[in-house]
Amino acid sequence: MFVIKNADVYAPEYLGLKDILTEGEKIVRIADHIDEYDSIAEVEKIDLKGRRLVPGYIDLHEHITGGGGEKGPCTRVPEARLSELIAAGVTTVVGLLGTDGVTRSPENLLAKTREFNEEGITAFMLCGSYGVPPVTLTGSVERDLILIGECIGVKTAMSDHRSSNITSAGLTELASMARRGGMLAGCAGYTTIHMGSGKAGLQPLFECLENSDIPVEKFLPTHITRTPELFEQGLRFTDMGGMIDATAGSDEESLKETAEMIAAYFAHDESASHMTLTSDGFGSMPVFDEHMVFAGMTWGSPKSLHRQLRVLTEQMNIPLSKALRLLTVNPAHVLCMDGRKGAVRAGCDADMIVYDGDMNIDTVFARGRKAMENGRVLMKGMFE
Repeated sequence: MFVIKNADVYAPEYLGLKDILTEGEKIVRIADHIDEYDSIAEVEKIDLKGRRLVPGYIDLHEHITGGGGEKGPCTRVPEARLSELIAAGVTTVVGLLGTDGVTRSPENLLAKTREFNEEGITAFMLCGSYGVPPVTLTGSVERDLILIGECIGVKTAMSDHRSSNITSAGLTELASMARRGGMLAGCAGYTTIHMGSGKAGLQPLFECLENSDIPVEKFLPTHITRTPELFEQGLRFTDMGGMIDATAGSDEESLKETAEMIAAYFAHDESASHMTLTSDGFGSMPVFDEHMVFAGMTWGSPKSLHRQLRVLTEQMNIPLSKALRLLTVNPAHVLCMDGRKGAVRAGCDADMIVYDGDMNIDTVFARGRKAMENGRVLMKGMFE
């Protein structure tokens, strides 16, 4: 149990100066003043002196077991380390596979997911990868979701030369299994769709929705800011009630380009409730020439989330309360965890970030524990 005092709270909506009481893994009370514990030595008091406090970031798209491999085994990206997620403010993560669904197995992904849960953050996983049929743990998507508590959905790829070129009929079948499994398991049961820059764009998804009864909110097309054409299709998808996912930029140029598209989304959708922001952390970002021949690569980092947030607020003048939605309440809604994740309010998990005066991540709380304090990471993996 501890009391955070004099926090300038963005929940993500702006609440002003508040005190916050936590017990175990939960926030139990938020008030203007919580003074009744001042004389109890066993209750730690943390005075933020007016510094900003926001919800912990939710990253719905991280290759926690590493991605890559597009130029052979030497191009496999290393696995994620817990300290890297903490330093980036990520307190809830969804792990998934990418191009490689063979050497990067769902079994390894499950073990890594459980590792992070044991070490102190909240982690989930998706079955599937770029290939069809999807790689699973039990032999089917539906069984994975029902029998494995950490598995909450499925991942596939579309309109990408590395994918299996899934058709609208194949997408309908896959999403139906995830939808049904999610219902029976009591989890989100959604389908993440890696989007490439291929000719079809989102058309197979539109055809799936036109010819099936799967709810639109059970799809999450990602990398939606990859091209202007794909982004325009994404806006159409939000008009249908769907959620789109933007990938944070990896350098100054891509950070600015992504910020401009996100600002255009905000202008298009006044509710700001149909977009999430993810890092593609530890996933490869290969470069291919006009003949689709490998020409080089880099990889994603969870630190890109906070960098993108700063570009949005400092260069694009997006209010912090609005920009934070992409990393907090919106992804919590995808996870069907409204009221548990993505907000600073009573009843939610005590996942919180404190910024310093320059908007750097200074302190992180994960499930009610100090994971980082004064810029120093406290919560690390066993072998770090």
